[in-house]
Amino acid sequence: MTGRLQGKSALITGSARGIGRAFAEAYVREGATVAIADINFERASQTAAEIGNEAYPVLLDVTEQASIDAAVKAVEEKTGGIDILINNAALFDLAPIVEITRESYDRLFSINVAGSLFTLQAVAKSMIARGKGGKIVNMASQAGRRGEALVAVYCATKAAIISLTQSAGLDLIKHGINVNAIAPGVVDGEHWDGVDALFARYENRPLGEKKRLVGDAVPFGRMGRAEDLTGMAIFLATAEADYIVAQTYNVDGGNWMS
Repeated sequence: MTGRLQGKSALITGSARGIGRAFAEAYVREGATVAIADINFERASQTAAEIGNEAYPVLLDVTEQASIDAAVKAVEEKTGGIDILINNAALFDLAPIVEITRESYDRLFSINVAGSLFTLQAVAKSMIARGKGGKIVNMASQAGRRGEALVAVYCATKAAIISLTQSAGLDLIKHGINVNAIAPGVVDGEHWDGVDALFARYENRPLGEKKRLVGDAVPFGRMGRAEDLTGMAIFLATAEADYIVAQTYNVDGGNWMS
């Protein structure tokens, strides 16, 4: 049986672990060759080895243009071009408005927004030069749909991703490049230990309570898992999604309706 992404070449940022790794595993199962692009090259190499021959590591720091350009070139040389990009690399932080630092603001916008924009730009240039179109999937969040008292900067970065997806989608579709996004809700994983600890600090909660509460609040009945997002990530990369342009899809167990 032929996979839905058979013969496609994908670049997935921040894919050495977590949601990005789940995407990479799903893409390989569907027949794609996947660049495990991550700032942690050692972990990317380990992940690629564990996934199998169709995955390979690429060093990528999305805050450095030279690194972005080198990663795109590496994929071009390995596979002949890029058919699919998932902009997954991101960073989380939270603090009350009066405690937000410029350092935190600059770092989150540098990775979450500028990193996504300039990776998208470099891949779009490659796709246009190749002349075969392509699919770009940005990772937004339910946090981009609304404000949250302690999460102003992260929410703002993900709102920017939704807006960027709309603008880039409208601009690039004339080249046969579909740009869309996925907005997850609360997704369990190793990162949530840090998120929970931050909420515990600022909301004066015991460790683990915030995680339990947000999971209980999901209409589906639990927090999401990385694997819950893979179906949408596969669909948006297929020809089935050719007529879908500049959209952001919620995959959040019913947390947010839009």
